[in-house]
Amino acid sequence: MTGPPPSAGGLATANYRLRPLARGDRDDLLAHLSDARTVEHMDIEPLTDLDGADAIIAWAMGLATSGDGVRWAIRDGDGRFVGTAGFNALVRERGSRGEVAYDVVRTRRRQGVMAEVLPAVLEHGFKTLGLHRIEAMVTPGNTPSVALLERHGFVREAVLRDHAFWKGRYWDRWLYARLAK
Repeated sequence: MTGPPPSAGGLATANYRLRPLARGDRDDLLAHLSDARTVEHMDIEPLTDLDGADAIIAWAMGLATSGDGVRWAIRDGDGRFVGTAGFNALVRERGSRGEVAYDVVRTRRRQGVMAEVLPAVLEHGFKTLGLHRIEAMVTPGNTPSVALLERHGFVREAVLRDHAFWKGRYWDRWLYARLAK
């Protein structure tokens, strides 16, 4: 997909504000993604320095600039960083789908952050971006993510065996999807 960014601004819920990841998020992103338990089911190693955070921010800014996705920093009402969410990919050729992804600071997990944020992200995908299908790739063992997706109407459609390679090995992925109503 080429063209304008899918969202120049952000999203808001009752308790959270989502704004495109930017250089000002680098310290928070480093603290968040340097935690080995946080990245356990992710396709990255724990970050070790600000260069790693800068690379993720540059990737997110590139997605937005090209119109191929959007990644937001999630902040609570007090401005504290609580994670990220967005669309890692948008596909318009021969389809209208996006891949949703999210992560929450470990100390804020199981406090309803994504239960509140995910519906806003999905609404943005279906209504603003006009997506017909939203997918999520889940690493087996990430049971909290599975439960969240299923509570929000996602269905596991497939097991993609040895689908991705990171951290020195191949990983299966579960493909979850939800269609526009």
